[in-house]
Amino acid sequence: MKTAISVPDDVFAEAERLAKRLRKPRSKLYSDAIAEYVSRHDPDLVTAKLNEVWGRATAGDEFVGTAARRVLERTDW
Repeated sequence: MKTAISVPDDVFAEAERLAKRLRKPRSKLYSDAIAEYVSRHDPDLVTAKLNEVWGRATAGDEFVGTAARRVLERTDW
């Protein structure tokens, strides 16, 4: 998908510098940056990732699951 955006000159210059250093096309740099931003700031995606990690960490180990659940229950969110 093509789109047009406006960014401040200083942000553009830093992005250009980083893209050259990483040997990455500008569009790939912007795409990666947006994907990372969304994954860090979308509460549903954050919850899904945490659930995925939780499932892997506690799979098949009742003790680990129980201990982790007790710690989380005592944690202020």
